[in-house]
Amino acid sequence: MKRKEYTVTIAASREKVWEMLWGDKTYRIWTAPFAEGSYAETDWKESSKVLFLGPSGNGMISRIKTNNEPAYMSIEHIGIIVDGKEETSSEEVKEWAGSMENYTLENKGGKTKLTVHVDIAEAYLDSFEKAFPQALQKVKELSEKNV
Repeated sequence: MKRKEYTVTIAASREKVWEMLWGDKTYRIWTAPFAEGSYAETDWKESSKVLFLGPSGNGMISRIKTNNEPAYMSIEHIGIIVDGKEETSSEEVKEWAGSMENYTLENKGGKTKLTVHVDIAEAYLDSFEKAFPQALQKVKELSEKNV
């Protein structure tokens, strides 16, 4: 497991960037580089379950560990969904269960610095290295367009 950091500076308030990250419509847009048609089922509240799903209905099961709006969101990944069934104890899941995805939004002179720390399994490292910069660029575009 590798911990990676991705950063982008956005000419918009933390509140606007937060809204673009976690709003249903905009979440679907910025996460497209990971999987076209992906979406999340959750209320984004602390301790809430999150289902990160693709168009097929398969995806990941996670939990909101911390929600300190609009400054910090921490998400813990705990399992997968395959063919409508939740799986949290397979060998595949054990390899990355407990991995974290943390979003920090800082005020920087009228702009927002968005930093994402994410634990990535070796098997997915190459695809995440391509997708995360593209995804954060989309967050930037959405936030600056909707100021």
